[in-house]
Amino acid sequence: MATINPYIHFNGNAEEAFTFYKSVFGGDFAMIARFKDLSNSEHPIAENEANKIMHIALPIGKTSILMGSDTPEFMGKHNENETRSKISINAESKEEADKLFNGLSAGGKIEMPIADSPWGSYFGMFRDKYGIEWMVSFNSK
Repeated sequence: MATINPYIHFNGNAEEAFTFYKSVFGGDFAMIARFKDLSNSEHPIAENEANKIMHIALPIGKTSILMGSDTPEFMGKHNENETRSKISINAESKEEADKLFNGLSAGGKIEMPIADSPWGSYFGMFRDKYGIEWMVSFNSK
């Protein structure tokens, strides 16, 4: 069966965001590569971009990996208010759902507080302090 792993982009603060995500999910980074790691005479990297994240990966659970990178300035900035994709997390318990919702939404904007939903799951939605949108759900069935 195929797996899906979210890949999110940042405007120069990927390392900060992923350090925050790691504080909520736990675990260790599987990979951190910076733009300077790819620099060579044919493809020099600007000094102000050298330490930005080219690729970062944080394993979550048994099969998921949250991945991301900074977008080089020459490619333009992401408008965080126009991002309408959401990362959906299915928790294994109501307690885990609360922990993830409260941890990831800290400093962000809650769109739907986590609570029992009309469709039967324990569910909430928010935009984190980095502009990434999340849905957290627990279904006891």
